[in-house]
Amino acid sequence: MRLVHPEFLWLLALLPLVGLLRAGRGAAPALLFSSLSLAGALGEKKKAKVGRFAVVLRMATLALLIAALARPQLGTSTTEIKASGIDILLAVDVSSSMQAMDFTLDGKRVNRLQVVLKVVEEFIGQRPNDRIGLVAFSGRPYLVSPLTLDHDWLKKRLNSLEIGMIEDGTAIGSAIGSGINRLQARKAKSKILILLTDGINNSGRIPPRIAAEAAETLGIKVYTIGAGSRGEAPMPATDSFGRRRLVKAKVDIDEKTLKEVAEMTGALYFRATDTQSLEKIYHDINTMETTTRNIKNFENYRELFPYLLFGVFLLFSVELYQARKRVP
Repeated sequence: MRLVHPEFLWLLALLPLVGLLRAGRGAAPALLFSSLSLAGALGEKKKAKVGRFAVVLRMATLALLIAALARPQLGTSTTEIKASGIDILLAVDVSSSMQAMDFTLDGKRVNRLQVVLKVVEEFIGQRPNDRIGLVAFSGRPYLVSPLTLDHDWLKKRLNSLEIGMIEDGTAIGSAIGSGINRLQARKAKSKILILLTDGINNSGRIPPRIAAEAAETLGIKVYTIGAGSRGEAPMPATDSFGRRRLVKAKVDIDEKTLKEVAEMTGALYFRATDTQSLEKIYHDINTMETTTRNIKNFENYRELFPYLLFGVFLLFSVELYQARKRVP
């Protein structure tokens, strides 16, 4: 059900006023009485009932007429969105080193994962027509979401990521392998894996280079992102008294391996050292991997105002009939 001209419904607010004016107005008296008590026995109750019925009838007629002007329609509207044909798998590092607080959000120091989740969520919002999946990894990969067009559900799964949800470590090769396993079965014109990490491959059964060779064979691009400052980064720690404080910790990223993986698959390697550079990286990837949108609307609506106009005619006829009956 929809209304083509819903603005006409505002006229319904005037009906109580019209009803009061109608009820308060009467015909001029045909006879004059010296006392109102003499007219009391002339069937005033019956006439009052008839008058009230006439007012209700007139109000109902006007209400139906206003509803007809609003032009109600009954039917269905279907929107068909054709996917772009680009499948994207996001691989996000959730190892303990992602606790490093060398990024900021709204002027406040936060850890790396918090910024990554915000930036990745914005990236998902910019790709409404792509099937996107999500893999979290540390000591091993974990499928958070398969490839899907339901991005609202995907964002909820994204925001469920936590540091320490998987045994610690950095299994870059296994994360790439898990991603390409999810992508290879899909019939898409373009398949992309975007891997973000802040460490060096030290876990998993698949070396990153072997995983990259498999991706190259399958025609899957692997964009790699190294996140975090160079040298040292502030890391939260708990002392012997249970107090939380920040300490300087050495951090390192195997940029050579990440570059090789990206170059082997026809993609690029990026380095993000702050929130702004990370946002720019995902923006650049979004620009390079363009998508098209194909939307078709199907509508099938039936007009209801003829039925309302028939109701108006019917009520008006009843009102005319009642008026003629009151004529002496």
